[in-house]
Amino acid sequence: MFDFNTMGADDFDLMKGAQFTIISCEPTVRLELVEVKKLGFAERTGGAFSVIWQGPLTPVLPQATYRLAQEQIGKQDIFLVPIAKKDESIQYEAIFT
Repeated sequence: MFDFNTMGADDFDLMKGAQFTIISCEPTVRLELVEVKKLGFAERTGGAFSVIWQGPLTPVLPQATYRLAQEQIGKQDIFLVPIAKKDESIQYEAIFT
């Protein structure tokens, strides 16, 4: 089982295309991991990087901490920020520093 506190960009990169479910809101929302960007040096294990997920146009979730569920990582809390409308979806970003 992975832990967001120690995962690096390479760990998330292996999960591109994976489906994640936000289970801390009703109705639940499904997101797809679409992009991972390395950001440079950080003192955290795993370095600094951003992860972009893509979800449905509605509902647009406000920036907040959400509980994500996914087969490989189990259930983890993460702070997500809506960053863009792309095609017929909303993109959300998490920054790890």
